Amino acid sequence: MLAYAERPLFSFEFFPPATAEAETILWRTIRELEALAPDFISVTYGANGSTRDRTINVTRRISQETTLRTMGHLTCVSQSRQDVRRVVGAYADAGVRHILAVRGDPPGGPTAPWVQHPDGLRNATELVRLVASLGDFCIGVAAFPDIHPERMDPELDARILVDKAEAGASFAITQLFFDADAYFELVERVRAHGCDLPIIPGIQPVTNVKQIERFAELSGAELPASLVARLRAHADDPASIRAIGIEVATELCEKLLDGGAPGLHYFTLNRSTATRAIYANLQASRPLSRKLVG
Repeated sequence: MLAYAERPLFSFEFFPPATAEAETILWRTIRELEALAPDFISVTYGANGSTRDRTINVTRRISQETTLRTMGHLTCVSQSRQDVRRVVGAYADAGVRHILAVRGDPPGGPTAPWVQHPDGLRNATELVRLVASLGDFCIGVAAFPDIHPERMDPELDARILVDKAEAGASFAITQLFFDADAYFELVERVRAHGCDLPIIPGIQPVTNVKQIERFAELSGAELPASLVARLRAHADDPASIRAIGIEVATELCEKLLDGGAPGLHYFTLNRSTATRAIYANLQASRPLSRKLVG
């Protein structure tokens, strides 16, 4: 079971490459970040069969060819219960015992109507329960500091997270966000239900203005107007954008760790420069844990 370490843990997220060039970039990034000895890494899971196969293959290769503890992603989208069982089996065969179980967005995006597979699962809580029934897995789930764009009900978000914990989840990783208070308010809502599920903040370093605006729109995250204005003022200067993104992310991470967050999970977009810079900034002021139970 994933548990609080003596010091904050840290982890990195990648996505499966679609081309040979992208695969080269991914493996260079993995090797660069492997040197930091993260507590675990994960690979996202897409909404179609070919992307899912790439996820499983990359996850298997990382698990077998690196020193990294690997977590597989899994969704309910367009999958039967038997499909889910097969994927869990593939992860287990590769030695992967940590699974991030999320409902996933419909093909039309996070605000599109959810359509359950005829022989599939209704939601992430059912997915967690199924994975837990298949073996001794450490199961993670998604959390939403900014209100889920489909439900628009912060209290319901908290209750659903509690339901996931009761179904067998051991920890949660949040969607990207930019306001530390939103994270702490989510934690307080969950704790008010008597649930002590560790909730790890998901951190998205800003390196591209249009890209981060798109990600925020898809996830429902609220981009602070002051940050948008600051970024747009340097829209034609990629180096300045990167520097601002690193500075903003470092400040957010410091607030989160100072407030008791159990760790940080970086969405790397298969690049390492900004993530390594943020990590170095934090390491200069506080050591990050390399201990993980589970």
